[in-house]
Amino acid sequence: VHEIVLLGLSQPRVLSLALAILLLLSYTTVLLGNLSIILTIRAEPRLAASPMYYLLGNLSLVDLCYTSVTTPQMALGLLSGHATISLGECLAQLFFLHFLGCTEIFLLTAMAYDRYVAICQPLHYTAIMSCRTCARLVAGSWMGALAHSLVQTLLATTLPYCGPNRIDHYFCDVAPLLGVACTDTSLVEILVVSNTGAISLGCFLVLLVSYGVILAALRRCSAEGRRKALSTCTAHLMVVAIFFGPCIFIYTRPFSTIPADKVVSLLATVVTPMLNPLIYTLRNTEMKGAMRQLWGRWVRAEK
Repeated sequence: VHEIVLLGLSQPRVLSLALAILLLLSYTTVLLGNLSIILTIRAEPRLAASPMYYLLGNLSLVDLCYTSVTTPQMALGLLSGHATISLGECLAQLFFLHFLGCTEIFLLTAMAYDRYVAICQPLHYTAIMSCRTCARLVAGSWMGALAHSLVQTLLATTLPYCGPNRIDHYFCDVAPLLGVACTDTSLVEILVVSNTGAISLGCFLVLLVSYGVILAALRRCSAEGRRKALSTCTAHLMVVAIFFGPCIFIYTRPFSTIPADKVVSLLATVVTPMLNPLIYTLRNTEMKGAMRQLWGRWVRAEK
C-alpha cells in the first residue's frame, strides 16, 4: 500500500461543500481565538510574567498547531473530492497528531499543578512557580509528548500494509490505520492502549485528585478569593472535560472501529481547540481587560 483512501472525506458533493465550509469557519475561529490569546499575553508584561498565563500561551500555541494537523487537509479533501493521502503523509499526520495531543495533556496537568500551588500554598507560589520551573514544565511536556509520539509512530511504521487501503475516517490515526495492516496487530493494540490510554486516563485521574484537593482548600479562603479561584478552576475543568473525554473514549478500549469514533475524533481535533479560547477569555476578567487595552492601543495607533 502506497496510498490511503479516507472514506470519511468521500461524501456527496453538497454535503462535502457544507462540511468543508463548517471546517474552514471552525479553523478560522481557532486561528483568531488562539492567536489573540498569544498576542495579548506577549503584549501585556503583567500577563507574560504570570506562570498561569505563560502556560496558557503555550496551550494556545499547541491548540493552534494541533488543529492545523488535520483540519486544513480535511477541508481541502472535501472541496476537491480528493480523498486520498500517501502512506508517508498518513504516518506523518499520525506522528504530529499524537505529539501535539499528548503535549496538550501534559500542559493541562501542569496548569492544574499551577492552580494547586496558587491556592494551597499561596505564600510560596512565587518561589515554587519560578520562571525556571515553568520553563521546565513546558519543556518536559514537549519532550514527554515527543517520546510518546515516536513510540506510536514506530509501532505503526514497522507493520506491513497490504490493504484494502481504505479507512473509514477523516484523517490518519492508529486505530483505523491498523485495519490496513496484513498481520496480527493484537500486540500493537495492547501497546498503544497501554501507552496512549494510560497517559490519558492517568493524567485525568491526577487532575481530578488535584482539583478535589483544591476545592477542599477553598473552604479556608475568603468569599472574594473563593469566587475568583472557582472561576479559574471551572474554566480549566471545562477544558479538561471536553479534551480528555474523547481521548479516554478512543484510546482506553480495544481497537474496534465504530461510527461514533469519527464524531468523537472531530470533537477532539476541531471543536475543543475552538472552544478553549472562548472558555479562557469569556470567563477571565484579566484576559478580557488586557484584550480591550490591546485593541484600544491598536485603534489609536491606526488613527
